[in-house]
Amino acid sequence: MRPKERRDNGQNDLFRARLDQIVDTDHALAKLGRAIDWGFLEERFGAVYSDRAGHPPLPTRLMAGLSILKHVHDLSDEDLCARWVENPYYQLFCGEEFFQHKLTFDRSSLTRWRQRMGEERLTALIQESLSVATRTGAAKPADFCKVIVDTTVQPKAVAFPTDAKLMHRARERLAKLAKKIGVELRQSYARVGKQALIAHQRYAHAKQFKRANRALKTIRTYLGRVTRDIMRKIRGDDELESVFAHPLMLARRVREQRQLRRGKKVYSLHAPEVECIGKGKAHRPYEFGVKVSLATTLHRSRGGQFIAHAKALPGNPYDGHTLATVIPEIEAQIGVNLARIVADRGYRGHNAPHGHKFKVYISGQRRHVTETIKRQLRRRSAIEPVIGHAKAEHRMGRNYLAGAHGDAANAVLAAAGYNFRRLLEWLALLLSIILAALTIPTVQNTILKPA
Repeated sequence: MRPKERRDNGQNDLFRARLDQIVDTDHALAKLGRAIDWGFLEERFGAVYSDRAGHPPLPTRLMAGLSILKHVHDLSDEDLCARWVENPYYQLFCGEEFFQHKLTFDRSSLTRWRQRMGEERLTALIQESLSVATRTGAAKPADFCKVIVDTTVQPKAVAFPTDAKLMHRARERLAKLAKKIGVELRQSYARVGKQALIAHQRYAHAKQFKRANRALKTIRTYLGRVTRDIMRKIRGDDELESVFAHPLMLARRVREQRQLRRGKKVYSLHAPEVECIGKGKAHRPYEFGVKVSLATTLHRSRGGQFIAHAKALPGNPYDGHTLATVIPEIEAQIGVNLARIVADRGYRGHNAPHGHKFKVYISGQRRHVTETIKRQLRRRSAIEPVIGHAKAEHRMGRNYLAGAHGDAANAVLAAAGYNFRRLLEWLALLLSIILAALTIPTVQNTILKPA
């Protein structure tokens, strides 16, 4: 069933005051709520629903507004719910007419809404943020013809992986699941397994690697014994085999993988999609998450430097091989043909589409470079602070959403949150400029008035 969208009917309540009567309508958040084309978002997000009978979902403005507020102010789902109840500006932004003293949604509603929309439809938030920027004067359409493209790592909320901790945790998960279902194990190795893990960590800390490897071999042996014991107990029972299929598969992969062996490895049992990515950072040689491509405007607009595109790239592809996918998506998303793409040296040997091969300029390039292009190439590093703000202030620095779809959704929502944050600052600045312009004549008249 399609959501029952909210419309402001302008009616009053005898016992309650309307939100637009008790808040400052010139507040940046109130002005942003009026500037957003909620009808466009309702059309894009409403396409996933059908006309079949059932319980109507929550209004689109409520859920889209909550997603924007979450990533603009770097809030968890729980903190967002708590702040929404006590903040009238949040409620006004989400389409409420009267102040609500209780939540009109559940915390889990945010998770289900994100999963239902997916990355493809959540990009409408980035599109609308850029549209609002052009309507409010924060950016011009010509600003988006030239972009900077770069990749970064979106780390996952996982512990730093080690072979010993992964195998120990895999054995614990198998033993816990067996106890829950009623499969009696010959031995769970709960006590001696923990002792072996502590011994391995102490030996490794003391750089006694031969002893640490012996303790690691013991942990691997315990995991193998539990795995084989479970396989013997469930053999022939289709229901139990289906229950243990995924945990046993992860346990076998963790037990068999080796540090120097090539191929895809498991770095987290609750998030097996995590990848190990090295970006050449001295302070952080390896990061565990997913690679994300970001594109920003080449020159700073009046309202700041906006993110034009964001996309998660699972599989850790080579940077230059991402342009064949990224460039057409950027043009489809912003609705203009790119005149110039600036990238760093990691994009050498790129596979840009045929019509864009000579529009891509790499840092350090010498051939076919004019003085204007040289100045634009020096702007390449302007994307780095944008990536830093997206990570530090808009939840791209540590992704808590589950699964590969959570990686894709978090990257898009973080980019949208960054853009809307720039718009809030632009609207607040615009209001202060207008107030200052109105105040100056009054002050001058006061000074010139005779005593």
